[in-house]
Amino acid sequence: MIIKKFRAATETEAIMQAKEELGKDAIVMNIKKFEPRGLHKLFKKPSVEITAAVDDSESYDDLDKSDRIVSEVQKLKEQEANAARHNAQNAQATQAKREANKDIILDESIDDKKKETEIEERLNNLQKLLEKQIIEKEKEKADDEEKSEEKGVQENSKKIACMQLIYNQMIDNEVDEKYANQLINEVEKNLNKDASVDTVLSGVYQKIVLKLGQPDTIKTEEGEPKFIFFIGPTGVGKTTTIAKIASSLNLKKKQKVALITSDTYRIAAVEQLRTYAGILGVPLKVVYNADEMKASYSEFESSDIVLIDTAGGSHNNEERQTDIAELIKAIPKEQRKVYLVLSTTTKYKDLIKITEKYSQISDYNLIFTKLDETSCIGNIYNIHMLTNAPLSYATWGQNVPDDIGRIDAQRIAKQLLGGND
Repeated sequence: MIIKKFRAATETEAIMQAKEELGKDAIVMNIKKFEPRGLHKLFKKPSVEITAAVDDSESYDDLDKSDRIVSEVQKLKEQEANAARHNAQNAQATQAKREANKDIILDESIDDKKKETEIEERLNNLQKLLEKQIIEKEKEKADDEEKSEEKGVQENSKKIACMQLIYNQMIDNEVDEKYANQLINEVEKNLNKDASVDTVLSGVYQKIVLKLGQPDTIKTEEGEPKFIFFIGPTGVGKTTTIAKIASSLNLKKKQKVALITSDTYRIAAVEQLRTYAGILGVPLKVVYNADEMKASYSEFESSDIVLIDTAGGSHNNEERQTDIAELIKAIPKEQRKVYLVLSTTTKYKDLIKITEKYSQISDYNLIFTKLDETSCIGNIYNIHMLTNAPLSYATWGQNVPDDIGRIDAQRIAKQLLGGND
């Protein structure tokens, strides 16, 4: 793992520096803005500092000599403690769980990042728990071991205790045992026997972030797909998600948006999208088959982006699945993109079957909804690892155009390691 800081006038320039030096696979781990204060405003300009990382399969002990994530978290916690204290004291236990899930997303409509105090505190508590457990195990063994062997036993005990507690935290957050063991094994191979607690924790954190990658969201640049299909089971929130994205593109980014719906099985779905189209002042077309979808390709040629709602239903409904596949194929491959919308409240076993069925229709990116209705987010990691499909958006409510944002791998990692308590 190589971790370096890059500083430039803008975030884009800093990221370009990171990509040039570390390569295209570099992942941005942290972004920090510097604003000159007082008289310095007259002589200095604002700047942005990013921390970037790339996995080169080297020992995670190198983090002891560089900017380790956990150390950065502890520094940030001290700076943000005053601002977050009142909110943390007033939060109730159940609400705290749900609010923590909201913190794994970056809302595109907000310039400043949401405070991460609650998750940071849980991450810090995990480290303290690790240290406490290690000390207790070392005390138990101290009287029984010869002095010549004591150091090696203590170091091995430390490593085992760290890994076991981290594993338990991931299982508590409903990460599949297979993927939890995979993470632990990959990190353990690169750890020295005397690895410190925060080095172990940082190693797992970094590995989760790198595996999740950066979100792949809708882009409106020239050459990007302009016909965006939303597929998924009934009741996961496809229509509301489309309305949120359409609002953001139309009102905030000033894009020419058009809407299409093929969900003619539910009259309410058509009327719901028609209402949103009327509010936004964008065109809406109802299509019933692949031929009508082909006709829309030329009809909306002047639009910047076309968002397409499809019919939900059981993933075992072969006829419905075939209809959706034909609609998607009606648009040239280079001009289309598909998003599979899933609810975080769906059981993991069902999610496995759903993703397998829809993979027979098309490649897709992943959108997760209803984060406000669950306290565990392990399925986001599970399904990403199972399908290898890029993550994109997450939603947590019915408010349009709010309650949607890009999935942030860093915050998912903190939530998975921070636990639910």
